[in-house]
Amino acid sequence: MGRLRSRLDEPLRAVGAVFANPDLRRLELAAAGSFVGLYALTVGIAVYAFHHGGATAVGVFLFIRLGAAALVAPIASSLADRYPRERVMLVSGVARLAAMIGVAAAAAAGIPAGVYILGTLSPIFGSVFRPAESALLPVLARKPEELTAANLCSSTFDSIGAFAGPAIGAVLLAFGGPATVFTFVAATFAWSTALVMRIRSPERASRTDEPHDQAPSTKMTAGLQAVAGEPRLRLLFGLYGAQMVVAGAYGVLVIVIALELLGMGNSGVGVLEAASGVGSVLGAGLTLLLIGRGRLAVDFGVGVAAWGAPLVLIGAFPRIWLAVLALGVVGLANTVVDVSAMTLLQRTTPDEIAARVFGLLQSVLVGALALGALAAPLLVHLVGTRWAVVSTGALLPVVSALGYRQLVAIDEGARVPAEQLAALRSVAFLAFLPLSEQEALAAAMSKVDVSAGATLFEQGDEGDRFYILTEGELVVDLPEGPKVESAPSYVGEIALLRDVPRTATVRAQSDAVLWALERDDFLGAVSGHGRSSTAAEAVVASRALASTA
Repeated sequence: MGRLRSRLDEPLRAVGAVFANPDLRRLELAAAGSFVGLYALTVGIAVYAFHHGGATAVGVFLFIRLGAAALVAPIASSLADRYPRERVMLVSGVARLAAMIGVAAAAAAGIPAGVYILGTLSPIFGSVFRPAESALLPVLARKPEELTAANLCSSTFDSIGAFAGPAIGAVLLAFGGPATVFTFVAATFAWSTALVMRIRSPERASRTDEPHDQAPSTKMTAGLQAVAGEPRLRLLFGLYGAQMVVAGAYGVLVIVIALELLGMGNSGVGVLEAASGVGSVLGAGLTLLLIGRGRLAVDFGVGVAAWGAPLVLIGAFPRIWLAVLALGVVGLANTVVDVSAMTLLQRTTPDEIAARVFGLLQSVLVGALALGALAAPLLVHLVGTRWAVVSTGALLPVVSALGYRQLVAIDEGARVPAEQLAALRSVAFLAFLPLSEQEALAAAMSKVDVSAGATLFEQGDEGDRFYILTEGELVVDLPEGPKVESAPSYVGEIALLRDVPRTATVRAQSDAVLWALERDDFLGAVSGHGRSSTAAEAVVASRALASTA
């Protein structure tokens, strides 16, 4: 018990840090409101369409809504890379809120065309909300464990929304009808929008500095180009997409499993779905234990395999008790996959195109779900129920095994030693940088050992590096006399930020250990974020004044 408590201590602190961070807390609670509303909307919109056109109307309307959002997401998400992401989320939230108020009014007034048109516009307006949120999380998180914990909270809220949204929707349908459900959804969107309105993310450099002669289509396809050119992103997209294909097929197969394979009747579908939901909640606890292991990619691969393997067991040994347990494992694996995949993508994707990459991801996942849903009935027709379930589930262990070595390599490459990160965070103006930028800088740092009496650089030298002192003492020769800098400290920023020769000579008073950042890496990071740049300029102004006094 003591060992378990010890293992949970750090993850629980990370989750606590998520809610202690005001902007992260607002983002998480905004997502929670959005999840509940979207799941309730799925119930309300399906029932409304069924009563006005039967099953065909439901299928066509849902296909149009999802398809339109999937097509728009990669295009709209480019806005979240050019403008502050919280503002893009705010505009998206206000637009979908207005559309949903219109849907509720049209339903109450008995205007089906209004419900269909505005009901299609709502997901289109909201298509950028989730990509912008995913791109904003690593900017607001301050540590790798905090980012993973934030994704865990989002996944947990998603699971809660999957329970609460349909349940609330069903109750409201029973007592008030679809218009009441749509009004409730509008209220959840209003809650979400109000929270987003209060988010203040660290300032970033404007992305309007992209080449003016670059075609808009090129800017919008930057996410696709990034994924195509980066093996790690291709692997993550491929495995995550494969898992969603199986998830789409599962949405159809779970009905076949309950009714035909196990003979559980209509209520059996609910029992099996509930088992998966319970597994998702348990998956949050398992993921909490995995935080801080530094093996997210391997955890992701195992989760993908564990999503499919239980389906193989159900097809091979169709027993009710086994199916309930197996689908509990599927739910558990689903949480592990979602959290690890999102965290890996956030830590792998360059910040300047993150929203576009997540917009593309949203389209891929929605398309994969649709593909799986279309393929499942065909498989059942061709090979029968049992073999359809077995072959669908077997896909994921196979693709996970094929990508295992690459997943291990991702974990190895993602490990940034704590020593570099600690050195970086000892510099006040670099501590303002988002986590993704800090990790990139830490990975680019090189260690420099200087013996006592040796000169690090001389006045008049070209400024080529920024140095962070972690052990020992340096002497800075200033006009008013030598100044001793003791660890932790830093030197070399004036020449880089002012683009001038070195303004002082720096020597080692004792054996010293420093971490060096090359000029381009340092300037790219500091100049790209408003608070960091402002703080650095204040330091430079103070030190430059001292060096010329």
